[in-house]
Amino acid sequence: MTKNLTIVVCFTAFLACGAFAQPTKNDQESVFKQAKQGFEAFEREHGHFIQTPNVRMHYLTWGDSADVPLIWLPGSFSNGYELRNVADALTEAGYYLIAVDYYGHGQTPVPQQEVSLYHIADDVKYLMDAMSIDRAMIGGWSRGGYISTAFYDTYPENTLGLILEDGGSVATNYNYHRLEPDSLTQLIASFEVEKYVQTDTAFASKQAAFFSLYDKDDTTNQFHLLSYIKEVAPDKWAVNPGLFQLFHHSSSEQIANNILRPASVPLFAASMTLIEPRIIFRNLDVPVLILDATHADDLFPFEAANRALQANHPTLINHIVFEDTGHNIHSERPEQFIQHLSNFLNEVR
Repeated sequence: MTKNLTIVVCFTAFLACGAFAQPTKNDQESVFKQAKQGFEAFEREHGHFIQTPNVRMHYLTWGDSADVPLIWLPGSFSNGYELRNVADALTEAGYYLIAVDYYGHGQTPVPQQEVSLYHIADDVKYLMDAMSIDRAMIGGWSRGGYISTAFYDTYPENTLGLILEDGGSVATNYNYHRLEPDSLTQLIASFEVEKYVQTDTAFASKQAAFFSLYDKDDTTNQFHLLSYIKEVAPDKWAVNPGLFQLFHHSSSEQIANNILRPASVPLFAASMTLIEPRIIFRNLDVPVLILDATHADDLFPFEAANRALQANHPTLINHIVFEDTGHNIHSERPEQFIQHLSNFLNEVR
């Protein structure tokens, strides 16, 4: 997710949305079979792979390639499937939607070599070149917003506009570094990150992993849950394996080092901590849509910083505040999300 410790909160919410709520054993085989069929059909229609210099990358597409391309980067622990419920509406608005699975997410593995957010930006540019796309809207949710900002930092001439959904517009440490050391230590400890770190060999079958996420109250075909599951060894399946390690979030000590000692942590974690949008946007020359979720218990109140950024670029930045809304705007407020992205496309055109 975006703002360092948000990873723990959002991963917990991801599990809570249906974790361990299973149908009866007699129904499981049928439900799982239908999910597999649904997933395979969806992949045949929308799924693709490309070998970049860094990784064999999976991505999804919706719509007409003649329309305005929107390349979407998902949030932490999510993947390209996160926009599946709004994809058709976005294509009707005039977008050609390309949703990328970056390292460790969806069907894209974690590379063996050290990588960063900027390596993902390079992968996106490689994909654009392969698809003969010169300029595209670049957008993302949470951590995906920061990858979008990294893309603009590296490839401004290939950026038609930026869509930053609760991430990418304010440095991750904006609020952390305003806390006294003891307060920051207490905040990090309060997340009890060790409790949420998952092993990579938790399930003896893909079906068992699927039903660890399944929501028995959801009557739809939950095929998208299969996009979170990978085989990590023979007869060993895991949900989003390796991501806590990639993010350097396996302990409270690691999180503290990400925040306070970024030069000492792995490159991927360091690149998240060190990215500074105020510097990257100093000479901003493309339109930006910032979707800012706020609520009473918001741990990362970036609204003031976003207002200040907009004030520096009043003709280019559109800052939309979603009151009483959680971190995931596209899921919690889909109609407003679609409308604002549609309006933004009309403005850029």
